[in-house]
Amino acid sequence: MPTPVLETRDLTIRFGGQVAVDHVSCAFHPGTLTAIVGPNGAGKTTYFNLISGQLRASEGSVRLRGQDITRLAAPIRARRGLGRAFQLTNLFPDLSVLENVRLAVQARAGVFLQCLSLAADRADLTETAINHLRRVRLSDRAHTAAAVLSHGDQRKLEVAMLLALEPDIFMFDEPTAGMSVDEVPVILDLIEAIKAEGDKTILLVEHKMDVVKRLADRVIVLHNGALVADGEPAEVVASAIVQEAYLGVRPTNA
Repeated sequence: MPTPVLETRDLTIRFGGQVAVDHVSCAFHPGTLTAIVGPNGAGKTTYFNLISGQLRASEGSVRLRGQDITRLAAPIRARRGLGRAFQLTNLFPDLSVLENVRLAVQARAGVFLQCLSLAADRADLTETAINHLRRVRLSDRAHTAAAVLSHGDQRKLEVAMLLALEPDIFMFDEPTAGMSVDEVPVILDLIEAIKAEGDKTILLVEHKMDVVKRLADRVIVLHNGALVADGEPAEVVASAIVQEAYLGVRPTNA
């Protein structure tokens, strides 16, 4: 078995006397999309926060390509290829859509000391940013201030900025939340395109089971902070523990 690109070992966090994530061990490999599901309060987003470096673990470890990164800060994890949409792509509301994405392109290219006016002279950076905007269908809003975008368009802008950072691991936390029915296919198609590249690892927290069934190769289920199921989508969704814990359906007695 090859070394997983990302792995958590007995990953645990406590807030006072409450265990929010309880000794979760899980490995993730390139070319796979894993959906993380569970009821509200199950620990899904907290687990994401531990992986991306937003929170410090009480116990256990996070490993990236076999190396322990548990004590590394979130920006260092990002530079090593761990990309999380909402955490890494805080929008600059007073800048245009294009300027937001160009800053992410600039960071990926290592152009840190140039101000916006100088960066704007780099035609290659601008063209790369525009290409990412095309992928999320925001190129027609390139010169609009990020602050005035609809919620759905802001989510698409976040995804464009994540794409600009070119991570090896994509972490999406309910990427279609708050989007209109017409906007959702843009993001789902984009996630499918990333998956089709074959060398990326995708983690997806999602409540919509139709999205999970469409995208996921694998589903893991968290409940009360613990990992309670792990397997193929159809098998996991049909399991008694998921029917009860996630869907609220109690198994009937024979």
